[in-house]
Amino acid sequence: MMQSRTHTCGELRIENVGAQVTIVGWMENLREVGANLGFVVLRDFYGTTQVVIETEDMMKIVKDLNKESTISVTGTVRERSSKNPKQATGDIEVVPEKITVLGRCRYNELPFEINHSREADEAARLKYRYLDLRNPEVKKNIILRCNVIAALRQAMTEHGFMEITTPILTASSPEGARDYLVPARKHPGKFYALPQAPQQFKQLLMTAGFDRYFQIAPCFRDEDARGDRSPGEFYQLDMEMAFASQEDVFSVCEDVLPPIFAKYGTYDRASGAPFTRIPYTEAMEKYGTDKPDLRIDLTVQDATDVLSDCGFEPFKEGLVKAVVISDFKESRKFIDKTLADVEVQAGNKGYWFRIDENGEVVGGISKFVAPNKEAVISKLGLKSGDLVVLSAGKKTAAQKTAGVIVKTFGAAVPGHMDKEQYAFCWIVDFPMYEIGEESGELEFCHNPFSMPSGGLETLLKAERGEIDPLAITADQYDLVVNGIELSSGAVRNHDPEIMVKAFEMVRLGEYDVKAKFPAMYNAFCYGAPPHAGIAPGVDRMVMLLAGEDSIREIIPFPMNKNAQDIMMGAPSEVTEHQLEELHIKTVPVEE
Repeated sequence: MMQSRTHTCGELRIENVGAQVTIVGWMENLREVGANLGFVVLRDFYGTTQVVIETEDMMKIVKDLNKESTISVTGTVRERSSKNPKQATGDIEVVPEKITVLGRCRYNELPFEINHSREADEAARLKYRYLDLRNPEVKKNIILRCNVIAALRQAMTEHGFMEITTPILTASSPEGARDYLVPARKHPGKFYALPQAPQQFKQLLMTAGFDRYFQIAPCFRDEDARGDRSPGEFYQLDMEMAFASQEDVFSVCEDVLPPIFAKYGTYDRASGAPFTRIPYTEAMEKYGTDKPDLRIDLTVQDATDVLSDCGFEPFKEGLVKAVVISDFKESRKFIDKTLADVEVQAGNKGYWFRIDENGEVVGGISKFVAPNKEAVISKLGLKSGDLVVLSAGKKTAAQKTAGVIVKTFGAAVPGHMDKEQYAFCWIVDFPMYEIGEESGELEFCHNPFSMPSGGLETLLKAERGEIDPLAITADQYDLVVNGIELSSGAVRNHDPEIMVKAFEMVRLGEYDVKAKFPAMYNAFCYGAPPHAGIAPGVDRMVMLLAGEDSIREIIPFPMNKNAQDIMMGAPSEVTEHQLEELHIKTVPVEE
């Protein structure tokens, strides 16, 4: 017996023939084939069962109902004369003796057909998400999410990690994205912030003497949506290890993640340990991105020395990058369309030429390349049938465009992408500092909490002018799978002296460190262990496993691209009384 039923709608089989049963669920459909003969499809969380209507009394009950009403059916199981091999319960049907209406659907028309909700407008799907989730195809992603999270918890526990929850209301911290602020009623003019990540708390746990921590952590960032990023909130498998190095973190991730990807993924192949390791500068040079998709066999080459003075105006300043695509058989129309896609994604144009069957340079910008044909062919290792796609500009723009060329042509040209797998890699040796685009001065490149490679001595050398600060790397790493950044992590800077010196490099002193990170700075002064961690994104992980292109497909109740919950009406206005309690006044926005 399960709740108000004896069986679920996905449970009955041929061996149940003759049994008296009660099933409950939503009336998915009624198909009438005679005055008192019809077939009801009853659906619950577990599946569907056919209920055959053969009497006037039973027909009167179901004809009076709109689709998606919830009912209870008590009756006898019998073998179907016309079986449905595509349905798990397709060998049987239930002949009802009693039908009870449990929850009447009061609308004649639904916003969309439940089983075709994925074809509906996204705004309608989000507004009526509770209906959208009735679609088994939509529901299966949420079930997958539950199973993956359960598997992650089990694996982390088996590896000796303790699940510890950290605060949701905390202090605002400069971690890169905008905070969500919460006014403090008892402290006028002051605000809590929702955590962008449990970063400081998990480091404090290490300082407190906990050895291995994890949680499925909610994180809140006021940033714009993307296909692989939900606005507002997201979840990550947050973990930290005391007395640990980069190798310890890699070992755990390489042990925990591949079996889960292989078991639950759309593709049953996943990289095994050890994952490929690529230094950041090599990734940018070879793939044009720090998020390379290793399923694609295309790479980037530098062609500046053989093409910068060829007379083609876009090549005259900056760098020229080339992507060689072997045995290319597609049309000129294909090239133009794919290059248009590149320009949309990169915000920069790509150019091309080909090597024909006679070894001649043809098409695209060939008239500029041909005079220096031999040098170009030698430099790029070209042969007949090769297509060369090029980018140009300042270093960052040329690399980014080349990266988009690799991704776009790699996916579009047959034979260059082994799609049905999960290809992991580590990006390592990130630069500690960069020159800020707006400030023009030295700034932290990524995570200010990362330990600089070489520790204090490296920072002192930079301070003395013995090395370029831009040459300092951090013990920081990204985990990338199929061209998507799954996680960032680092060996933490646990030494107050090194931390202060790292901040001094960006014109912040000990006072600033104490002011911005008081708890962590003070805790480290009481003796902190070396520690390291990482936080793979759960939402992105499930999106990859489900084979979805949009992260909203694997979140139970997602916001839209404008960070609105149109089902609940959030964000919403509040009353003047609520604002007064919080000592807040709103200012009208000028049109």
